[in-house]
Amino acid sequence: MTGSPSPRMRPPRLPRRALHGVLLLDKPHGWTSNDALQKAKGILRAEKAGHTGTLDPLATGLLPLCFGAATKFSQVSLDADKTYRATLQLGQTRAGGDLEGEVLLERPVRCDRAAVQAACARFQGVISQLPPMHSALKHQGKALYEYARAGQVVEREPRQVTIHRLDILAWHPDRQDVLEIEVVCSKGTYIRTLAEDIGEALGCGAHLTALRRTASGPVHVQAAITLEALAAMDEAERLRHLLPPDALLAAWPALTLSADDAGRFLSGLRRRLAHPDASAVRVYGPAPDGGDGPGLFLGSAHITAGELIADRLLSPLEVQSLAPVSVSGPELATIPL
Repeated sequence: MTGSPSPRMRPPRLPRRALHGVLLLDKPHGWTSNDALQKAKGILRAEKAGHTGTLDPLATGLLPLCFGAATKFSQVSLDADKTYRATLQLGQTRAGGDLEGEVLLERPVRCDRAAVQAACARFQGVISQLPPMHSALKHQGKALYEYARAGQVVEREPRQVTIHRLDILAWHPDRQDVLEIEVVCSKGTYIRTLAEDIGEALGCGAHLTALRRTASGPVHVQAAITLEALAAMDEAERLRHLLPPDALLAAWPALTLSADDAGRFLSGLRRRLAHPDASAVRVYGPAPDGGDGPGLFLGSAHITAGELIADRLLSPLEVQSLAPVSVSGPELATIPL
């Protein structure tokens, strides 16, 4: 008697694991930040992960992803200045301020380089922006874009943001309707709103056709990797692309503690030290080889009136997991974890 065919065997699913670090992802067009996060999390088989702020599905480019201990410092990237490259279509205003919205108004484009430069100069420094309806800003627990999709308009309050630099990358008199700019701005800046405002300053209107984030704080898209490239790598290569958890804090001053002070710092105790006040420092234990450089990353802190006060700490287990094999023995034991 012939039995029924056995079901096709699937390979066993590999378990999730504790990973600690930062992955610089080059997010593809059309993906939400959470879609990209979940895909990368699955490829790396990571237990805990989070992104560092929503990047519009229309946009491509730098999306730092935090894993394990690094998620404690994701707010640093959220608060950091950002750099974008944007392409504006002049002469056409669209719903939502981007290429996907319906055309609302078309006007002729009549400007020269001086007018374009003057319009861009108007939006440098501290400016006021009205958050767009097509944004993730919440109102009564719902994102504004949910109201926009339902045809509803919610009253919004203008917000102040800072445009540190706004450069014209490409504009030509023979193709007046396309303008490419680079913007260095504070957190919370809406580039689609900026594009619309530049268009109105030129008297012809504008919408955003392409947007790419190239930098966030100290990290740059040149060091980022695509999801396709990540998926094609072997395990060792993927792990080599994980930056340490302190990567997003690279612009902060570093402070190295003695072994005893490092242990007390990890327990949350304040430490007296001869050091000027600082709003944010990254703190390390002693160098394992006894040199002058920093050792294992312990967390973030601030210094007030000669006291080192912890802000976000790694757990002893996280500190141990970050130690290279060469320092995971007696040298690591000098810090009372």
